Amino acid sequence: MTALADLKQRLECVTDLGGAQAVLGWDQETYMPSGGVEARSHQLATLARLGHELFTDPEVGDLLARAAEETVDLDADSDDARLLSVVRRDYDRATRLPADLVAALTRVSAQAQHAWKDARQRSQFNLFAPHLEEILLLVREKADAFGYDDGGCRYDALLDEYEPDMKTAEVATIFTDLRKELVPIVHAIGGRPSPNAAILRQTFNEQAQWDFGLSVIGDFGYDFTRGRQDRSAHPFSTSFSVNDCRITTRVQPDYLPSCLFGTLHEAGHAMYEQGVDPALERTVLASGTSLGIHESQSRLWENLVGRSRGFWQHYFAPLQSAFPQQLATVELETFYRAINRVEPSLIRVEADEVTYNLHIMLRFELERALLDGELAVEDLPAEWNERSEAYLGLRPGSDAEGALQDIHWSFGAIGYFPTYALGNLISTQLWQAAKADLGDLDEQIAQGSFGELRGWLRDKIHRHGRKLTATELLQRATGEGLRADSWLAYVRSKFGEIYDL
Repeated sequence: MTALADLKQRLECVTDLGGAQAVLGWDQETYMPSGGVEARSHQLATLARLGHELFTDPEVGDLLARAAEETVDLDADSDDARLLSVVRRDYDRATRLPADLVAALTRVSAQAQHAWKDARQRSQFNLFAPHLEEILLLVREKADAFGYDDGGCRYDALLDEYEPDMKTAEVATIFTDLRKELVPIVHAIGGRPSPNAAILRQTFNEQAQWDFGLSVIGDFGYDFTRGRQDRSAHPFSTSFSVNDCRITTRVQPDYLPSCLFGTLHEAGHAMYEQGVDPALERTVLASGTSLGIHESQSRLWENLVGRSRGFWQHYFAPLQSAFPQQLATVELETFYRAINRVEPSLIRVEADEVTYNLHIMLRFELERALLDGELAVEDLPAEWNERSEAYLGLRPGSDAEGALQDIHWSFGAIGYFPTYALGNLISTQLWQAAKADLGDLDEQIAQGSFGELRGWLRDKIHRHGRKLTATELLQRATGEGLRADSWLAYVRSKFGEIYDL
């Protein structure tokens, strides 16, 4: 057996352990009884430790070196060449982390997620605070173990886990420049009459909401033979393999957009994973290449498709049929404007397209301050409220509306939030490129036809998995690097028309 074949066999075992860990994590967020938290935290920690030890075994390093010699003449874009490149990067990072730290962070995070759910339900930050303190200690240790370049910062080491090769300073510059352009747009919209969104805050049957969302993502191309949707406290998607990509959402009986757009959003993530080339199955390449690219897929399907006028030209009549008492007398244009109403809100996942990025900037600043010890955990709710008022003009009335609204810190995902805003920017870059290649996408969507768009995304983005970096994917698909121009142009065009600017 060649070194490359031996390496692949080893990696299949590592991948399988990761898949088993993901199954337990999904179960914890959906069906596991609350009494199972302690046992589940140890089970997850054991799997994390085993996977880490198997992957960081010195034999893997030896196999990597020998496989590189065997494949020196391979095309740089071949599956095997890309596999070795990605494994080398992952191996170099993983070998810097002690197995005890990996297990501890997994165990503590599993317990913290349950504590977060309880604290959020009760709106009592003090119930979660000790868990966040422990997570921050471990995450700082993790960042220091990874290390970072001279002139960099701890946050670089964590950001690199979610958006490889992106630096904190780059994100800060993007956000600063974006804020300069975005704030005047928000102010201009705020000075105009706003659409009435009261029609969205009626009582909507929960099962009917659920069924309508599933029918739409089925039309999108989400494959239910390789996926399913369940309920969770915070919507998410997870993948155990390219043939098992699951999503969750939450349903509010008195607010229609929450379930519907949550379903569309998570389906965008899952279709990315379902679209990975099957030849990459059970390898480290069989997943999204970065969370910014991943988020571009969810935001594209949720917003550029799901909140478009053409989409509702096709789907508004079926929605009216599902909710005749609430929507039978509502005009299409009234509904379209209501779901695109721009109004600063406290809850990120329900934020409008224009103000959404401000939520991300707020979290980016807060988690950097927490990581560096400039902000004490006990002071987080008050600081959150202050910055919320500064950014959005709104002060949370409870911890559930403020520092407890997102699940991410409970599972140690410090460095994750910037990717949400990066995904927004990437989504419109991809959209413009797809329109240039495919013609009138708006008309296709108005006909309920999504095959060409899905096929384009599968060809340009999905099938590659981690073979190509985010920068390579974007450059090959659009001919340019990461930019805010197309997103700003999209916002000015769409909301300029809605608000008569």
